[in-house]
Amino acid sequence: MTYEEVVAYLASRDMTMSRYERVDWDRFVEKIRLSLNVPFVHLTGSNGKGSTANYLYGIYRSAGYKVALFSKPYFYQVNEMIQISGEMINDKDFARIFTEKEAEIKAANLSSFEIETYIAFAYFNEQKVDLAIIECGMGGVTDSTNLVNAIPLLSIITTVSLEHTGFLGRTVSEIALNKGGIIKRDAPVLVGQLDESADNVLKDLSKRNHSLYYIVDAYHNEVYDKPYYRFEYQPYKNLEILSPAKYQLANASMAVEAVKILRSRFPASEDALRHGLLLPSLPCRMERHHNIILDGAHNPEAVEALMNSLLPLAEGKPIHVVFASLRDKNIAVELPRIDRDVKEIVLTTFPSNRARNEEDYFLYEGDYAFNPDYKEVINNFLVKYPDDLILITGSLAFAALAKKYVESELKL
Repeated sequence: MTYEEVVAYLASRDMTMSRYERVDWDRFVEKIRLSLNVPFVHLTGSNGKGSTANYLYGIYRSAGYKVALFSKPYFYQVNEMIQISGEMINDKDFARIFTEKEAEIKAANLSSFEIETYIAFAYFNEQKVDLAIIECGMGGVTDSTNLVNAIPLLSIITTVSLEHTGFLGRTVSEIALNKGGIIKRDAPVLVGQLDESADNVLKDLSKRNHSLYYIVDAYHNEVYDKPYYRFEYQPYKNLEILSPAKYQLANASMAVEAVKILRSRFPASEDALRHGLLLPSLPCRMERHHNIILDGAHNPEAVEALMNSLLPLAEGKPIHVVFASLRDKNIAVELPRIDRDVKEIVLTTFPSNRARNEEDYFLYEGDYAFNPDYKEVINNFLVKYPDDLILITGSLAFAALAKKYVESELKL
């Protein structure tokens, strides 16, 4: 198949939020004997896993390793998910690896993410990378990145909060148990600063797997000095990240701690660590264009972190919000939290079969205006409030779409 045909096939196999099991995937893995034959770090978490993975990727690239990254979502083309040392997989290799197992893939009823996982693992194996950074799609137990026969150098669980409750569990403990599925026997585990219920579950899983259990330390003395956030994390002073998002300090700290844990196997100098942290943040993480802020916060924990980061940046200026969410998100908590600190919220929608439409916001019609045209909402805010902050949030997919509009059409 050509690259364009493969991309079209992937689009037809999008099963996001409609299927959460791995029977077909496991059969496919067994049939083609898929494995991940390179050292790797495995990450999951309710929030922050993508940014933590990106910081690790930057640090080990700066240290001179041939390092791979598998991470979602992508913003412009699917190749973005599969990278080695700063270079995306090219179209030819992407199509070739798919085509090599085309018959088996089409017979296996695989989702697009499962196919992307196969392509990534096959590519990393043949390229013989020194280290791979692998981010789960959702959860842990059922995630396609979680191969039974693959033991990570380190499992990282950044945060655990109520999300995807129809798939991962109804309580924080149940979600922790699901995400803890990436914990493997004798492989160390690094977790964020979790609430007691999640911590207890993950500690118990680690104990049963004879896995050393590490908890990230607190960072200190943080200060925003545009365009950098400076902070301290033991034993390093005056670390910097190129982001206005205070919540990224926790993700950077996770990466620093992971590098400390792995230093005997993959040593990285202090210079490499500092340089890696300074690589640009992922898109739509408090990304600024003129007076517009784009952020993909999509659950209550992320919204809380966003607002705590945004208020100091606003410096007292009013904040106007363009908000669009997916149907499975907890806007009953998210909207009141945002509303507490902003001038106004306008609800909108965007092209996606998972996006909330006007009827999905009916409980909130008395509190917030709705406009189905997000571009019009953004334009109106820009005209009426040229000196205020405009926040576009509610979904990473929506923030990514708005980013394209802001950059390509508004030229901001």
